[in-house]
Amino acid sequence: MTDQPGLRIDTRRIDDAVVVDVAGEVDLDTAPRLREAIAVAIDEAGSGTCVVDLTDVPYLGSSGLSALLDANREAAARQAPLRIVVDANRPVIRPIEITGLDQVLHLYHSVEEALDAAK
Repeated sequence: MTDQPGLRIDTRRIDDAVVVDVAGEVDLDTAPRLREAIAVAIDEAGSGTCVVDLTDVPYLGSSGLSALLDANREAAARQAPLRIVVDANRPVIRPIEITGLDQVLHLYHSVEEALDAAK
């Protein structure tokens, strides 16, 4: 678990996948922690799937979008699946859609859906 004022990150393993649960605001101050947590999870997952659950994120700023894009590039370079869970979380999905990242990131409505897609 990683705690920083305004941000909580927990990591758990489900079979061959590593799930990163994020709660709190992802902004200029907290995005580096998110970036680091996802990088560690991608390493831990190896050839398995890394799932980032953003359903408890009330704010996703441009630094958070950059962190997700960097993580996506890193996962792609390793040929490891990276799945992002956004549900109907408007403060998260809206900036992703506005920037066109919904065309780049693999988005899902639930952790279960993201894990099933990995099978």
